[in-house]
Amino acid sequence: MSMVYDEYGRPFIILKEQQAKSRVKGLEATKSNILAARSISSILRTSLGPKGMDKMLVSPDGDVTITNDGATIMQRMEVKHQVAKLMVELSSSQDDEVGDGTTGVVVLAGALLEQAEKLLDKGIHPVRVAEGFEKAAEVAIRRLDEIAENMPFSSDNIEPLVTTAMTTLNSKIINVARRQMAEIAVQAVLGVADLQRNDVNFDMIRLEGKPGGALEDTELVHGLVIDKDISHPQMPKQVKDAKLCILTCPFESPKPKTKHKLDITSKEAYEKLYEQEQEYFRDMVKKVKDSGANLVICQWGFDDEANHLLLQNGLVAVRWVGGVEIEHIAIATGGRIVPRFEELSPDKLGKAGLVREVSFGNTRERMLVIEECANSNAVTVLVRGGNKMIVEEAKRSLHDAMCVVRNLIKDNRVVYGGGSAELACSIAVQQHADSVAGVDQYAIRAFADALEDIPLALAENSGLNPIEEVSAAKSKQMKENDPFIGMGVDQVPHEDGSHWADMRDIGVFETLIGKQQQLQLATQVVKLILKIDDVISMGQYQ
Repeated sequence: MSMVYDEYGRPFIILKEQQAKSRVKGLEATKSNILAARSISSILRTSLGPKGMDKMLVSPDGDVTITNDGATIMQRMEVKHQVAKLMVELSSSQDDEVGDGTTGVVVLAGALLEQAEKLLDKGIHPVRVAEGFEKAAEVAIRRLDEIAENMPFSSDNIEPLVTTAMTTLNSKIINVARRQMAEIAVQAVLGVADLQRNDVNFDMIRLEGKPGGALEDTELVHGLVIDKDISHPQMPKQVKDAKLCILTCPFESPKPKTKHKLDITSKEAYEKLYEQEQEYFRDMVKKVKDSGANLVICQWGFDDEANHLLLQNGLVAVRWVGGVEIEHIAIATGGRIVPRFEELSPDKLGKAGLVREVSFGNTRERMLVIEECANSNAVTVLVRGGNKMIVEEAKRSLHDAMCVVRNLIKDNRVVYGGGSAELACSIAVQQHADSVAGVDQYAIRAFADALEDIPLALAENSGLNPIEEVSAAKSKQMKENDPFIGMGVDQVPHEDGSHWADMRDIGVFETLIGKQQQLQLATQVVKLILKIDDVISMGQYQ
């Protein structure tokens, strides 16, 4: 450090760049990264499975979220460490790609890192560990392909889809009504699915929530539900054969873009200005009326003057409808979004069989329901619940269930849950390890041990003895060569006190692509973390 002076005689200090850095190298860096990632994974471990615990997350401004959805917990947590952020991104990737299994993928990555740390302590190079994990993951994914079963379904036989959705909802807060919720999720996805192309357009499914009522009051509406009400209390609350005029321009007289000042010096000048403004309103309403519309959906607000004129002309209006809702209404009703009154024409109107306003309880809460749309694909799930937190968690749970149904429509192969798939893969990977020579054998065996962490966590979270339960299920699988034996955490214990069960009998299964994605993503992230051997972070100048 040295003191220098500029041309005005002011002193300043020159610091070497290295003084502003903190640096961790080699094995110390790898272990530090593993510790950060495992600390994140241990948080989610207790939320895994049907008996998993919920987490309460409080935001800086006091908003409370109660959930056991892995992706939501990760996104709401304030994570500073860079490697820990990789685990957050891992959970988000699983959520974006599959929609389910966000907790399991983080727990699996944490278990792999725990095993990797033991191997590093034995002196095995991180790159050899990462390569061994990659080979083991290929074996596990092949094993999943072998034990997967086709789950045939059709629009007449939707029971397989409902059962899969129920498996997803088992671990959620809404599992008390899981049958009803699973049926709603399946009907919603089938409402927008193209079964010929095995494709689902998720943009056509809306999830709306309204606190109040019971969870069982949740319903599926074949149409749209918008959280708005009709702008004037004297307008009709129900419009049949509605022709919707969808506007993104305000019902107001035009305003100059520049700053302006207007001096009114006489009563006549004021009346002339008022008349001019009225003329603008009359002209706007006339253009809407002439187009043949009987319902106006406006993105912007309008004052009482325009509202009164619309009422006098027999037009029903809804104001302050958000941009996303406007787009949904346009898609569902086959209408065009009109940016200027001059462009209004009959061919740009949307059509709906029935538009009605519904009210809830004895409050003034109202919503608009648009049914029998021209494009019949649009569906909305209206979620009810005791409070806002329950409603939000129910919406997240339904979204997960819908993602699982979509995955099953795209690829109808399933693997069985309850840790049975992980145990089957673990056994296959261990058998493969015996045929591998060299250091890779250690890494492949460690991968097999890490896979057992999922059934261990399921048993632990259910209040059972994890070691006894997993060893009982694993020995049963090996004796009978039955890859469908898993953790029957809800089942009556056997004579020896263990709770293993055949997952086919109790109908617990998950989509194959979801499970394969879990293994691939977890292995990739672990490989990425193991290959970091130098962390240079720019610190604060002291």
